[in-house]
Amino acid sequence: MKTINISVRSLVEFLFRSGNLDNRIHHAPDTAMQEGGRIHRMIQKKMGADYQAEVPLSFTYTSDNYILVIDGRADGVMERRDKPLLIDEIKGTYRDLKKINEPDYVHLAQARCYAAIILRERGLDGISVRITYCNIDSEEIKLFEEDLTADEINEWFDHVLSMYHRWAEYLATWDEIRKESIRAAQFPFAYREGQKELAAGVYRTIYHGRKLFLEAPTGTGKTITTVFPAVKAIGEQKADRIFYLTAKTITRTVAEEAFETLRREEKLKFKTVTLTAKEKICFLEKTDCNPVACPYAEGHFDRINDCIYEVITEADSFDRQTIEKYAIKHNVCPFELSLDLSLFADAIICDYNYVFDPFIYLKRFFAGGDKSDNIFLIDEAHNLLDRGREMYSKELYLDMLTGFERLISAVHPRIAAIVRSLIAEMEKYMDACETAEVLQDITSIIKIINLLITVISSWLEDHAEGMYRDEILEFYFEISRFANIYELIDDKYVIFSEMDEENGFKIKLLCADPSENLSRCMDRAKSTILFSATLLPIQYYKKLLGGTPEDYEIYAHSVFDPSKCGKLVASDVTSKYTRRGENEYRKIAAYIDAIVGERSGNYMIFFPSRVFMDEVGYIFEQEFYDESKHEILVQKEVMTETEREEFLGRFAPANDIDFGSIINMEVEIEPSKSILGFCMMGGIFGEGIDLKDDSLIGVIIVGTGIPMVCNEREIIKEYFEFNDEDGFDYAYRYPGMNKVLQAAGRVIRTETDKGIVALLDERFLQKSYYEMFPREWNQILRTSTSRVKNDIKTLWKRIDGC
Repeated sequence: MKTINISVRSLVEFLFRSGNLDNRIHHAPDTAMQEGGRIHRMIQKKMGADYQAEVPLSFTYTSDNYILVIDGRADGVMERRDKPLLIDEIKGTYRDLKKINEPDYVHLAQARCYAAIILRERGLDGISVRITYCNIDSEEIKLFEEDLTADEINEWFDHVLSMYHRWAEYLATWDEIRKESIRAAQFPFAYREGQKELAAGVYRTIYHGRKLFLEAPTGTGKTITTVFPAVKAIGEQKADRIFYLTAKTITRTVAEEAFETLRREEKLKFKTVTLTAKEKICFLEKTDCNPVACPYAEGHFDRINDCIYEVITEADSFDRQTIEKYAIKHNVCPFELSLDLSLFADAIICDYNYVFDPFIYLKRFFAGGDKSDNIFLIDEAHNLLDRGREMYSKELYLDMLTGFERLISAVHPRIAAIVRSLIAEMEKYMDACETAEVLQDITSIIKIINLLITVISSWLEDHAEGMYRDEILEFYFEISRFANIYELIDDKYVIFSEMDEENGFKIKLLCADPSENLSRCMDRAKSTILFSATLLPIQYYKKLLGGTPEDYEIYAHSVFDPSKCGKLVASDVTSKYTRRGENEYRKIAAYIDAIVGERSGNYMIFFPSRVFMDEVGYIFEQEFYDESKHEILVQKEVMTETEREEFLGRFAPANDIDFGSIINMEVEIEPSKSILGFCMMGGIFGEGIDLKDDSLIGVIIVGTGIPMVCNEREIIKEYFEFNDEDGFDYAYRYPGMNKVLQAAGRVIRTETDKGIVALLDERFLQKSYYEMFPREWNQILRTSTSRVKNDIKTLWKRIDGC
């Protein structure tokens, strides 16, 4: 019999939904959560000896098909003389308490559930329920209390159980179907060399509840090799849900295909949902969750439960197309539908944000801190380092403040006056800053921001509409996020001010080392598997991504024959700033011509910056470009999804069609041209793309990929040097080398592929760089401008002869 565990909070939020799709309009949830703990403790201490705080409660209901366990923690339980036992639910809020005329029904339902559980547990005749609202700023309190007889609370609670019955019945039935199908499922392909041991390593990590840092080169089938053992672990009740976390949309598609393969080939019964960003999946041109503006928000909660039930009983893959189809049919918000469907999914495919971002993470799964149900599979995990820094850092720009003050000064004088005082305080820091300055104390800034949050929150509460309301709301989000990140400041952070050439003066809260923040998030899972084709040096990533010495690490051997990929390093060119100039650009252009001239085919050339690419590209076009042999494609600075697909589509072999054979007549066929894709290293084409067979026969990498020297990178470097690490390695060399290895990995994608990787920078010959080459990179040819044509010939002969 299936045991279904659900918290009181999750139960009531699912059954008694708020009518407001965008609760952020009225609340600052992250700030309120942090301050809410303080408010709880303050009120609990004031209540005296008869008041028990944080009382754990649990209720078990047994039906014919399932056991439902409802648990939670009551904020307060108080014995009172000559009065019924009191259940207290405390809620911190920024709202003006005078405007709260009745308790939120979700809050009341939560307290009533606790009351029903404790009443049945103690056999009471009646009970009192109280909702205690406390203004976070003023600490003013407002109470709502009701007395209920045993019959009244039992009748209400029985109704709650009956409302949840169809969902529990579905979950119990599905659990048996899922378990049986997992038992029968086998790995859907013949195991490649080492793949079975890799899958066993993933399962073993989940079994022991650890983290695994896995470098799995192209060809190891890392997606299916991590998904399959995770599914098996769920079948063995080691966990109940998989989160497949990605940095890019394209890798989400790969994950969807892996689960679909198991469903198709192994008859696996496993429901998956793909979460798409609200702005992308919204049916409106401009996202507006106000029911007045959005017909899908209007009445959404009246229709959503029937929609959810239809989807989960008719489909197993809740991908974007499926969600949009049912959202249109039932006239509900597609984004909210996807979030609700996640409650019934066995695997959730989504961006890193939904687990790691402190403002976006899925509180419905993680707010309670229970980690036993989840497995995290983190794809392209090397991306999580910079993304982690980004998610846990925040800037405050002076120009943003001055622009906002000018906009609202005439119509919102009180808000504008506080913003002016914040501007004045920022200008004091600006006067003391030349280019960049590490700051020890910004409490004067934070005090004004906290006052602004209070005033704007109150204004938003009073004004559902109003002049510049959208701009005020956006400003409110910005300063609230800055205040929230400030609450996280510890020794992993550096606060600095900077004169930004593009955006003016700013103060930044920089999370130099995101390891602890990421580790806290990974504590929400029983086990986390972090995998990538490039995770070298693995100890660097293990340290900064929140690993511990007890966590595992695996370097999976490539299954491809390394001799099919020829590699050479140029010994007489570089992308170093001190050498940049026309002479160096011309030598690099000549290298490109020599490499692509030996064999017709498609090549990608990766550059360290757009300016560098333009300089080399101009010389190549003027001196080496041959219209009959070459077609040049240039990555634009900003590209739509359609433009990206068209760019990659030019590399597909199907573009060269023998029209003569199709129409059965003689026609003059133009010889196929070599397509040369000029791209940015670390950009959208530097990783995650899969050009198989003859789609790509060579990658040319100009430079070592090190990030541009800037104030922030220098501060990161100094931070790690202060902490006894090699600052240059941590800030520049390791991130740069990852870009290089990712770009090089575009060439060999299948066992039949052949190609070359050319590294055009003499620094690759230094020990500090070549020691980071993957172990399968052997027989690397050292070349020079005078020898490159012969060396390329030699490489291709070696490749063709293997």
